[in-house]
Amino acid sequence: MRKRRAASRSPKKINFNVDPTHFLNRDLSWLHFNRRVLAEASDKRNPLLERLRFLVIFSNNLDEFVMKRIGYLKHQIVSGIAHKSVDGLSTIDQLANIRVHINEDLVKQRTIFQNLVAELQRNDIFIYEYQDLNIEEQDHCNSYFRSKIFPVLTPLSVDPGHPFPFISNLSFSLGLILKNPQTETVLFSRVKIPEFIPGLIPIPRVEGEKRNRFVITTTIVRSNLHLLYPGMEIQQTVPFRVSRNADVDHREDEAQDLLILVEEGIKERRLAECVRLEIQKGTDPSITSFLKDSLEILDEDIYEMDFPIDFSILKTIVDLDLPDLKFRVWLPIIPKAFAENSNVFSLIKQGDILLHHPYESFSGTVEKFVASAADDPHVLTIKMTLYRTGDNSPFIRNLIKAAEKGKQVVALVELKARFDEQRNIVWAQKLEDAGVHVVYGILGLKTHTKTTLVIRQESDGEIMSYVHIGTGNYHSQTSNLYTDLGLLTCNKAISSEVIEVFNYLTGSSLKTDYSEILVAPINMKSTFMNRIHQEIKNAKEGKYARIIAKMNSLEDEVISEALYEASKVGVKVTLIVRGFCCLKPGVQGLSENIEVISIIGRFLEHSRVFYFAAGSTDPVGGEYYVGSADWMHRNLHNRVELITPIADLKLKEKLWEFLDIMLRDNRQVWTLLPDGSYVQKKPNEGEPERGTHDILMHKTIQREKAFIS
Repeated sequence: MRKRRAASRSPKKINFNVDPTHFLNRDLSWLHFNRRVLAEASDKRNPLLERLRFLVIFSNNLDEFVMKRIGYLKHQIVSGIAHKSVDGLSTIDQLANIRVHINEDLVKQRTIFQNLVAELQRNDIFIYEYQDLNIEEQDHCNSYFRSKIFPVLTPLSVDPGHPFPFISNLSFSLGLILKNPQTETVLFSRVKIPEFIPGLIPIPRVEGEKRNRFVITTTIVRSNLHLLYPGMEIQQTVPFRVSRNADVDHREDEAQDLLILVEEGIKERRLAECVRLEIQKGTDPSITSFLKDSLEILDEDIYEMDFPIDFSILKTIVDLDLPDLKFRVWLPIIPKAFAENSNVFSLIKQGDILLHHPYESFSGTVEKFVASAADDPHVLTIKMTLYRTGDNSPFIRNLIKAAEKGKQVVALVELKARFDEQRNIVWAQKLEDAGVHVVYGILGLKTHTKTTLVIRQESDGEIMSYVHIGTGNYHSQTSNLYTDLGLLTCNKAISSEVIEVFNYLTGSSLKTDYSEILVAPINMKSTFMNRIHQEIKNAKEGKYARIIAKMNSLEDEVISEALYEASKVGVKVTLIVRGFCCLKPGVQGLSENIEVISIIGRFLEHSRVFYFAAGSTDPVGGEYYVGSADWMHRNLHNRVELITPIADLKLKEKLWEFLDIMLRDNRQVWTLLPDGSYVQKKPNEGEPERGTHDILMHKTIQREKAFIS
């Protein structure tokens, strides 16, 4: 198989009829989202270790942003692509604004970190550097270094016989200036701290001690570096970390083997250009200049830090078993109907089921559905899309079990799920080895839909189709942290079209006349546009008109312009957008009837829900949709997505209750202002807090109690 050349993704073409004053910058809006995450780290209404967790999440989010978005923008410049964002900024202007925003947030992060450290100490949790320890404690650390760390360190020096070493992405390194006392020569050397070495080492407790004390591992290494360089003089030691471009894409239309293409992409990402250098503040300018030249970066790629460069080390403290310093434990509830009915298929035949995770158990419902399909001798076929799934996935095990039992099993494995490519390649190969028909999707499109199809022969000989359509990944670990919805149905109108979608994914179906479900890139955008225009028409005719749309991100200019038109004729539009939003709300004459809110809290809002009043003042009289797609150009044009209508009145009531709770939230809600900034809602004096996540946990418990009684 010959190798295919790599090519960068072309930037999305902007509709030149779009007025840039109508839109906010995507990347700056995303940074505002991460700023809301950072605010949770300073909100004292959150327990202490949860605030520390938000600080870690903020840092991890920023790492991913730098790799993906700054990498993407820098590659545009290198490629000579003249492209302006939807709000009219050049690539250079975007990068300049991004740097200003990041530096502002790093100042806030430093202050928050210092405040959290002080509060940790008041709760008997201490973080030390090696030099802060007494002799006995230092001896313990020295012994730990010699037995656990020293053997795995590899010093790499730079001299005429040794070129500058490759610095891997997000690896933490110590840069040293060494002097040979015999020859007086000075050279640079680098020591990488391997990822498997804990970032914090616990200090042994003395008898009866309640304190949790940790020492920063890198300070232990710094204090023992002389063991790596016997006889050499260590003049300076500087911690630093490098981030590399993760926006590596390929020309799929030229690919002969998608698996080989993605494997090449993983290797290329590892070797991609450096887009950020984080280095200790106060570093000798000559060292900074040496690293800058060696890594081939610019001054604007350098961020000086005077606090931990790698905040992931704090996860050791976040994970301490100290329940008084964390959110109260939430155990997702298995709906009584699932707990008592071993036959999931008979349960689905009684009527459509709408599940809401993590309030309702994912393992006790969706996992049970697939496990039942694998075990049921009457099941003939299982077809499933896998975008992201965790390690030791029960879905993978059950698909393999089903194949081994002779069922026809098809798995659509999306190899191009960013940062999960290697895991998906491994799963795909294991599935193929077990006899599962593995498909890698459609060239040029990511398969992002979350759908499972089970074909079963009933006792009377009838062939029935059972379907799960979700908003989230088939990922058992994240299902306890992400809020997602899922529909289980055997409705023939829907299931017959889901069969057609799998034919589209695995075969060569060109079906375009879907009448029930919304499929991207086929009919989804046009259907949403039709629904928006119907609300505009209803408003003009004096009928009740209302749109509520919940998603992760909103960027599509065409849909945004349609929403502006709806606002102008009086349609009330509420957009619940967790992440970035390019639409400007509250602008007189343009969007004064549009409100955009974002909900940030203990769970990550991941569900997509769309409501159109359709002329009815009764919420259950409107039209509801749930599924995998955001209102983004990539979701509507460059991905295979699936959204299903919700027709059952009880399920509509459940969705409306969910939406209404979010609209009444005064605890977790942030409101987007026309300038792109956000302001957090606060309860009025004497008003109780109404946090979406707490209310839904409580209501789920009450609902099950009522069902049991």
